[in-house]
Amino acid sequence: MLSKTAEYALRSVVCLANRRGEAASADKLAAETKVPRRYLTRVLQDLAAGGLVGSRPGPGGGYVLSKPIAEVTILDVVNLVDPIERIRQCPLGLKTHHTLCPLHAELDRAYAQAEQAFGNVTLEDLLNSTTSVIPLCESISE
Repeated sequence: MLSKTAEYALRSVVCLANRRGEAASADKLAAETKVPRRYLTRVLQDLAAGGLVGSRPGPGGGYVLSKPIAEVTILDVVNLVDPIERIRQCPLGLKTHHTLCPLHAELDRAYAQAEQAFGNVTLEDLLNSTTSVIPLCESISE
């Protein structure tokens, strides 16, 4: 359901959240998240354009989150890079379909449920999980 771009954005944002304000270079993020560096750079640019990620120049610089982790949801991240497309009208353009057919209505309901679920989970929720596994990234290593 999620695109590779959305998955990569989530990986990078969760890893940045786990760093608690410490900057990470694109190389370090690429290694930790297993995202190809060139692809990651484009994703980080989209996240920066949306105001979620900022960059710090110079030695010790890199990327950091621009918002508190308690305020950023999975849906926020997904919507910045590849929003879930709801079905508002017949995708086939059938003129007799003034409302969605049963198939497209069910698909749209599923998309709505995904949006709601993603909107209910913050980065803070992910990091405060009771599991010892760091979500979506290998580990933070210096």
